[in-house]
Amino acid sequence: MPQPHRPSPDADTEPADPTATATGPLGAAPPGEPPARALDGILVADFSRVLAGPLAAATLADLGAEVIKVERPGTGDDTRAWGPPFAADGTAAYFDAANRSKRGLVLDLGDPDDAAAARELARRADVLIENFRPGSLAKYGLDHTATRAANPGLVHCTITGFGSGAGARLPGYDFVVQAVGGLMSITGEPGGTPLKAGVALVDVLTAKDAATGILAALHHRGRTGQGQLVEVNLLSSLLGSLVNQASGFLATGHDPGPMGNRHPSIAPYETLACRDGQLLAVAVGNDRQFRALAQTLGVPELADDVRFTRNQDRVQSRTDLIKALEIRLATDTPQNWAARLTPASVPCGPVNSLSEALELAARLGLDPVTPVGEGRTPQVASPLRLSGTPVAQPAAPPRLDEHGTPLRTWLSGPADRPLPPHM
Repeated sequence: MPQPHRPSPDADTEPADPTATATGPLGAAPPGEPPARALDGILVADFSRVLAGPLAAATLADLGAEVIKVERPGTGDDTRAWGPPFAADGTAAYFDAANRSKRGLVLDLGDPDDAAAARELARRADVLIENFRPGSLAKYGLDHTATRAANPGLVHCTITGFGSGAGARLPGYDFVVQAVGGLMSITGEPGGTPLKAGVALVDVLTAKDAATGILAALHHRGRTGQGQLVEVNLLSSLLGSLVNQASGFLATGHDPGPMGNRHPSIAPYETLACRDGQLLAVAVGNDRQFRALAQTLGVPELADDVRFTRNQDRVQSRTDLIKALEIRLATDTPQNWAARLTPASVPCGPVNSLSEALELAARLGLDPVTPVGEGRTPQVASPLRLSGTPVAQPAAPPRLDEHGTPLRTWLSGPADRPLPPHM
């Protein structure tokens, strides 16, 4: 349904050409006009903090939504202080990672006037994202029951650690969820200490689930005019991401364990030692690829060895297989082997550092890094590529209350007044 911050559609408009988009046939923008974005006209009120919620909101901003980040006075989002590392301007790099292209607004929900402004923002918004403990927003009139009553078209997304039932009071931190959700039990070397992933993976997965749910709810609203509550939680997002490992447990009743870099069902699908112990990641997904691997390594007879002919045989004889492969691989570097194996259609590559990974993406023309303004740390680019409605060029993450004055003026004025330009 149309929201107060954007114009209502013309009731006399002719039926749309099904081959056209908002920018014209096949998504081509009119000459001299900026391209349309998929979420142009969508206003997101981001009351979330730390990573999952802010990253979901940043994804919507990439797609063209206007996002207003609401923070508490004084300290703002916790991640503003999560450093080092800090950027040259003193901003925590962690905060920057999830808050691009937003407007910054400080509101003290304990203050009646600020709470009223927050409710007005929710009334004008298309999407509200929050990760408060279940029930805690009711005293401010910002729970889903209240926001839906004031704005029936609102898509209200709530993100929790463990759901709104028996786990409602449990604090949701990525590291803890990786532990209790089973991920750490399958990460690391056999017999070694359980390990977390090298990034806050559960928060990132939950952010993607939240964005997916929000987009589905907006599509439903486009048909019915009605918003809805979107609920995601860290534990469920993690369990949903365990895919084959969870499926294997449900099929057999046996808990999987850590296998280092090895795959439980495919071989060779792991890191293999080359010259001087340097590692090459090899991902042989079928028997044809294994034959190509053996041929390129100069040991074609391995592909006809009854221990290695089929994938299931290779899994059962993994120790002998890896020993035979590493004897050949020890004669050269991972980089040189990759240069020979890749043309033979064997999926492989050296274990890169982050800087090397970004360099690789740049060489492949993927444009992995994008500027966000003079003097600000650049960002990793959105992975999304849309031909008709390209993602927006990101703007720098907001400083605390950077846009507070014009936004408070806007919220105190007539509801049909357009949102002020994002400077």
